[in-house]
Amino acid sequence: MAQEEQSNRKEKSELHPRNKHRSRYNFKQLTAASKELRRFVFKNEHNDDSIDFADQNAVKALNRALLKYFYDIQQWDIPQDFLCPPIPGRADYIHYIADLLGSSNKGKNPKGPKINVLDIGVGANCIYPIIGHQEYGWSFVGSEIDPLSVESAKRVIEANKPLQGAIEIRQQSSKMGIFRGIVGRTERFDAVVCNPPFHSSLKEAEQGTRQKWRNLGGNEKEVKHVLNFGGNKAELWCPGGERAFVEQMIIQSAQIKNQVLWFSSLVSKSANLKSIYNALVKANAFEVRTVIMSQGQKISRFVAWTFQDERAQDEWVKGWKV
Repeated sequence: MAQEEQSNRKEKSELHPRNKHRSRYNFKQLTAASKELRRFVFKNEHNDDSIDFADQNAVKALNRALLKYFYDIQQWDIPQDFLCPPIPGRADYIHYIADLLGSSNKGKNPKGPKINVLDIGVGANCIYPIIGHQEYGWSFVGSEIDPLSVESAKRVIEANKPLQGAIEIRQQSSKMGIFRGIVGRTERFDAVVCNPPFHSSLKEAEQGTRQKWRNLGGNEKEVKHVLNFGGNKAELWCPGGERAFVEQMIIQSAQIKNQVLWFSSLVSKSANLKSIYNALVKANAFEVRTVIMSQGQKISRFVAWTFQDERAQDEWVKGWKV
């Protein structure tokens, strides 16, 4: 395995240079694009337009406006109590994946439907395929174990003409399966993205939600009502949490190593990195990269790995030009 490469990007509060959300939210533009958002906007203590980020409906309305204004998504919704993703951070992951693919293509980021990306755990929101297709024209397959999320993601695609024919949602029927049952024997993907379940148990997930609610200014009397705010059970936790999920993902990735150019997964807890790197050594990954991302005071990262050596990568990207 090539030496693990740490991104030399400084851990500072800025988004990717191509991220459309580098500036503060322009609520004048957003409310013009989506009138629904208007009733949630107010002046904060600094006399700036804002919304109550502890209000699930306000956050959902903000997402609809962002998707409509920046990505031409006219219809978007998720079921009550499902994960409502912070779009700027999700966009960052996609832009850095484009750079990752470009690193195998002499620095040129690939665009168009020939680029095939697999989103493990696409969720009810379908956010990575939306941004990836609208920004780069890529094709996507989204896998999902939760039937309600599958149906929600499909509704989003069906409601927006630009997404139709570009994104396919597949039901994962196995609790232990990540790639098994999703990736066909002769199917190839240029990249895999994944936002794994963060917590290791329902109790831990509930504790995390309580803390998130307090940080957003919610009071303890309301906490029972919002224990699911920010994600349902399948989105928030799995046995062993993030570390166990990513390690299992690595094991299974070795079984389809010639069918994917770059695998990747978000890793929220830096304490999990050592174990993940060890799993990649055991899996005989050729190259591993860790890309640091930041949004405000929040630092996140994703780990990417490939089993393709330089010659194999050169051969792989030739298919993009055919």
